[in-house]
Amino acid sequence: MEVNVNTFFGFTLLTSVLGAACASSNPSDSTNPDKDAAAEPIGTVVTSGGSGGARNGDAGEISDAGGAAGSSGEVGNQDGGLWLPKPGTTWQWQLTGTIDTTVDVQMYDIDLFDVSQSTIDKLRGNGRAVICYFSAGSSENWRPDFSQFQSSDQGNPLDGWPGERWLDVRSANVRTIMKARLDLAASKRCNGVEPDNVDGFANDTGLNLTRDDELDYLRFLLAEAHGRGLSIGLKNALDLVATLVGQFDWALNEECLKYAECASLRPFITSGKAVFHVEYGDSSLLGTVCGDSSIAGFSTLIKKLTLDAWRLSCP
Repeated sequence: MEVNVNTFFGFTLLTSVLGAACASSNPSDSTNPDKDAAAEPIGTVVTSGGSGGARNGDAGEISDAGGAAGSSGEVGNQDGGLWLPKPGTTWQWQLTGTIDTTVDVQMYDIDLFDVSQSTIDKLRGNGRAVICYFSAGSSENWRPDFSQFQSSDQGNPLDGWPGERWLDVRSANVRTIMKARLDLAASKRCNGVEPDNVDGFANDTGLNLTRDDELDYLRFLLAEAHGRGLSIGLKNALDLVATLVGQFDWALNEECLKYAECASLRPFITSGKAVFHVEYGDSSLLGTVCGDSSIAGFSTLIKKLTLDAWRLSCP
């Protein structure tokens, strides 16, 4: 879910937590603006046997026909130019604040609208894959294209998320707006997209959406993304994993451990596709989260709900 908060300023200091168990970064440590944040290798990556991709230590530009890698190793496999991450791919998820570009991971997931082209270019130039976040299932009244949504496109407010309303994913107008967002992602040279709020059928939207409506919409987003050379992940929507695992390139999940739902994501791992997983909290979660066998093969982070630069990662 997108967090609409004011931008934070400052640099980030990366520190070691519990030895090799996890890595942490915390914007609150940025008291000296003249000191660069330190980056450190995070976790281990299952190296792809595919043909594309920048190799370990290659800080050059990401090839449009190849994979993306940080200094932790090669990322994913390639098929027709798509970024296809394997289980264990390292990542950073930051949707608020000034982007800390120093975290040594293979993929950054950042906001499509808020992050500048220069930041995306810097990340890609450093060998990072860039995934661009947008909400595909809700309107957000602070977005630059919000006025293009019609009143009939919008349903009930999202509980706990001021300024957001569920979208009618059957609407031709909604789909036209999403095509434009995917055009923006391609023009900004994102490697892929993270469309959020694609589980409206399981929520009180006020729009009478069905499971088939959501499946049709997700397949529309998939075709449009792939048609632009963009990788695409399935966000949450666990009831649809069994149906869509063969089509989507990777998965992203929030708090499957908290709700005892991680087994639902196992088909992505057994299919050789990455599962990017987050539990919200602080360092007190390290032992229970990183030691849980149900997330074996997942790329797991502990993050604050604000989704700023702070992170802990499981090895």
